[in-house]
Amino acid sequence: MQEKQADLHIHTCLSPCGDWDMSPKNIVQKSCEKGLDIIAVCDHNSVENAGAVIKAGREHGICVFPGMEICSKEEVHILAVFNTLEQGLIMQEYVYAHLPGQNKPDYFGYQVIVDENDMVIGENPRLLIGATTLGLKDIVKKTKAIGGLSIAAHVDRKGFGLISQLGFIPPDLALDAVEVSWRISLKNAAKNIPGIGNLPCITSSDAHFPDDIGKASTRFIIDLPDIQEISFALQNINKRKIKV
Repeated sequence: MQEKQADLHIHTCLSPCGDWDMSPKNIVQKSCEKGLDIIAVCDHNSVENAGAVIKAGREHGICVFPGMEICSKEEVHILAVFNTLEQGLIMQEYVYAHLPGQNKPDYFGYQVIVDENDMVIGENPRLLIGATTLGLKDIVKKTKAIGGLSIAAHVDRKGFGLISQLGFIPPDLALDAVEVSWRISLKNAAKNIPGIGNLPCITSSDAHFPDDIGKASTRFIIDLPDIQEISFALQNINKRKIKV
């Protein structure tokens, strides 16, 4: 069993709100500096830069999970994190089919697609910052059907969080965990945010700038760096666990 430090919520330059310096090489370099073993690339409603970060991560021994920060029709942000890029691409196809609108770069920001060497290879024209027409339950159900983890993002924040948007956690929403931002400790979050004490809690950076990477992270006691082991740790199965 090994202890792995993980930051499961990092944006790249594909997110319109992400800094242009959030390139694959910069993300991996900063993750190494912060002592991270595992990261998840979770751009808004897309995995188009995840493959490049995965390739860049391999050169430095960083495990990179492909993921997305999906905005539901209730305007709640949900992290969908997968083991393989192929799984992420299946989810992306599903999300794109329910994502209306075109981006206005001058207003929302540029959405840059890059390769593992930080070379620009395109720009995404979709309105990635927008809300999908998918309900929360649809997103969670599809994520789990593909084999990913569903994590409610930044539940302590006033915008785009499960509590701020709905006021409660639906009891029939099959979440794997909730994410608490760096702004509040897990202890205080469990005490002050209604309902989350019944779910596994992680903390991550939601980094949009290189210096924010690793600002918050979670330590997992697992055998291998993969999604099933992370799932076991969230459930305290077979000696896998979260170390706070």
